[in-house]
Parts: sequence; C-alpha cells; structure tokens
Amino acid sequence: MNSYNQNSCHANHSIKCTVTQCENHCNDEQYCALDCICVGTHEKNPTVCQCTDCESFVAKK
Repeated sequence: MNSYNQNSCHANHSIKCTVTQCENHCNDEQYCALDCICVGTHEKNPTVCQCTDCESFVAKK
C-alpha cells in the first residue's frame, strides 16, 4: 500500500481514522487516505480492541 502526501490527501469515507501521527491520515478530516487497510494483532488470542493494530500505519516524518 502506498502512503499519500498530505497536500493531495483524498479522504476515504469508508475508513475513519483519528491517528494524526500517521502519514495516511487526512489532516482536514478524520479519515484515512488509503483505498484499504490491513488490521492485525500483536496478541496470540485477542479479546479486546486494544489487541488489534492498523498494520497500514506509517509514521509521519
């Protein structure tokens, strides 16, 4: 998946996101710019939402 430049961010209204530290976050809106995301887990047996991760996250530089 490609990250998007914030100057040309096109919000995907199907993917809400509040993680402003992500390169794919649209600053003007609370949405992701990607067409799709990958959700994974860091736990062997996830039982709550805190056990899941957006594996499409790219830290802003």
